[in-house]
Amino acid sequence: MMGWLSEWWRGGTAAVEPATMRDAARLAQLHGASFAHGWGESEFERMMSERNTLVHRLRLGRKTIGFAVSRIGADEAEILSIAVDGAYRGRGLSRTLLMTHLGHLAGRGVRTIFLEVEENNEPARRLYDRAGFVVVGRRDRYYKQASGEQLNALLMRRDLS
Repeated sequence: MMGWLSEWWRGGTAAVEPATMRDAARLAQLHGASFAHGWGESEFERMMSERNTLVHRLRLGRKTIGFAVSRIGADEAEILSIAVDGAYRGRGLSRTLLMTHLGHLAGRGVRTIFLEVEENNEPARRLYDRAGFVVVGRRDRYYKQASGEQLNALLMRRDLS
């Protein structure tokens, strides 16, 4: 009884699944709410049509609340973006999304994953640290905010093999 009630309160069971073209508008909305320079619907459609790009959506019940996008090249991949709706953060859903996405990348033969994260983004850095990523470089003034402020990025890496 308590398990059912808990699932109902949270909005349902979380599922990570391949995104489709029908998800493009929602993914663009989530991206725009999460980052200073959001990607548009057409950018998501283009990425989903590329064979070397993997896009997953995070669904809670019937609602898409997050996504992960990676580009694959040979046995390496780069996570281009990952986001979860602000109303659902802090519940461990980002970890579920990330780990499932990494599993699918490994299933495609990817052995090394890279990503950039804003240096002061502590929640994201904790997520990546706990997932086994390590800092391998730094890019000064990499991210430009809407205010014009430029923030540093950390380059992180994780081996899947």
